[in-house]
Amino acid sequence: MSKKMTGARYFAQLLEAYGVTHIFFMDAILRRALAEVEDTKIVRVLGHSEKGVGYMADGYARISGRPGICMAQSVGAANLAASMQDPYLGHSPVIALTGRHIAAMQYRNSYQEVEHGPLFTPVTKFHAQMEVVEQMPHLIRQAFREATTATPRPVHLDVAGFTGDALTPLELEADISVDDCHTRFPAFRPAPDTSAIERAAKAIAQSKKPVVIADRGVIISGAKDALKALGEKIQAPITATLDAKSAILETDPLFRGMVGLYGRSCTNHIVDEADLIIYAGSNTSDHTTANWKLPKVGTPIIQIDLDPVEIGRNYPGTIGIQSDVKLGLEALANAAAAAKRDEWLKHTQSLVDAWKTEMQVELTRSDVPMRPQRLCHELTKVLPNDAILVADTGYSALWTGNLVDMLHPKQTYMRAAGSLGWSFPASIGAKAAAPNRTVVCFTGDGGFSYHLPELETAKRMGLNVIVIVNNNECLSQGVKNLNIAYGDRAHTRKSECYVYEKTDFAKIAQSFNCFGVTVEDPKDFKAAFDAAVASNLPAVIDVKTEFAYQAQLAWVPV
Repeated sequence: MSKKMTGARYFAQLLEAYGVTHIFFMDAILRRALAEVEDTKIVRVLGHSEKGVGYMADGYARISGRPGICMAQSVGAANLAASMQDPYLGHSPVIALTGRHIAAMQYRNSYQEVEHGPLFTPVTKFHAQMEVVEQMPHLIRQAFREATTATPRPVHLDVAGFTGDALTPLELEADISVDDCHTRFPAFRPAPDTSAIERAAKAIAQSKKPVVIADRGVIISGAKDALKALGEKIQAPITATLDAKSAILETDPLFRGMVGLYGRSCTNHIVDEADLIIYAGSNTSDHTTANWKLPKVGTPIIQIDLDPVEIGRNYPGTIGIQSDVKLGLEALANAAAAAKRDEWLKHTQSLVDAWKTEMQVELTRSDVPMRPQRLCHELTKVLPNDAILVADTGYSALWTGNLVDMLHPKQTYMRAAGSLGWSFPASIGAKAAAPNRTVVCFTGDGGFSYHLPELETAKRMGLNVIVIVNNNECLSQGVKNLNIAYGDRAHTRKSECYVYEKTDFAKIAQSFNCFGVTVEDPKDFKAAFDAAVASNLPAVIDVKTEFAYQAQLAWVPV
């Protein structure tokens, strides 16, 4: 039933009806609406930067399965737009709201105003300007619809008023109408076409060495059980990208490890030897395919994806199954003939076993300062059974993705889609979405420094994440190419390009009234982690690791 109310009250009540539990924002934006939010169950999380709150909304969305909300005023719009790249690339439904000067003030050199559309268009799937209060019901509902439909991605609403408050005092007559399917993602779960399933089942029957590659679509659709069922039915090794690390346990008899540029050599060899690849929820990116060198050219491919645009994008002749990934895997498992591929499974497992034997030496080294491999080994041993592990981009993702084992079904892993510094704010958002779970952020000293002030946000809001800083006093990932760039130059100041001052992150945490501890010897890590958990505070474990240590990248075909 329609009721007359202000735009501010309508905004607050509609978001609550959509199941929103947290709003992440930077002042000053929609102040009247935020005042009305106080009469709802929604928690207002004020951050320290627009990028920070954008990343918080991203982490919240990925863990909650619901759209994350972030907001900033007009002058902060460019910063907020920058934070949308990671949820865009990571397929996360974030709804970003910004203020903009009213139409009469546009194109007249208004204070602190630039055009917002060009900033948000490349990193959102929907952008709209809200000029009159009557647009509010339609555009907010459309924002939820766009964010959760097909490939989930960010959307942007530009609201009239420098702080978005030109419309909120005005009255409108509207009902609190919610599209229930758009309170979560994926909003729709279409079933696969029968003929496509039959083609795929036939290809599997003709294969002797099939491999399943799980990607982020498996996580988005909640298809863990369906993935396992297909692998068991057709007796195919299951591999995963880092974005699907949580889809299958390290100890599963069919699991063969992480694939791609940030994967394992053994796994890439397995994909290289395959005579059929089944991509589950994958956009077949350069990272997943090692720059499209895996699998070999001409290898038959089955691709299951909700978004038909992705099917066959990089591999012509693909057998496409356009459907919800979970339903597609279930249908394929039902249609495929049961098979025994003992020799193929035995051979692929031998490659994995050899890799693990080789890794064991590094995982158990007692050097001080320790290497990242040992840090990951120690983290595996203490990671709680229901933990959420949030990894930064680059080496943080590479180390944790390959060397921190998921051993329990309720453990969750997620990593940045590419933005250095993303992990700490994202872990705060993840904790907001799952307050009863242990949230662990793994980042480097370079990544953590991006958003250090959000320690205050975590403390103030009681969002007690545990941050593990792989502190090697530099940005080590670029050292290899930096050495190539410098060549044989002598007496250089190369350190200016990657070395930082020694930093005591434990003391920094303590200055924010958080828990902070330093670890230098690997045998001390467990006690430090236990103390961080027991502190009931946001915690920083500053782990001193070997300076500029270089990761050995996985084998890929030449």
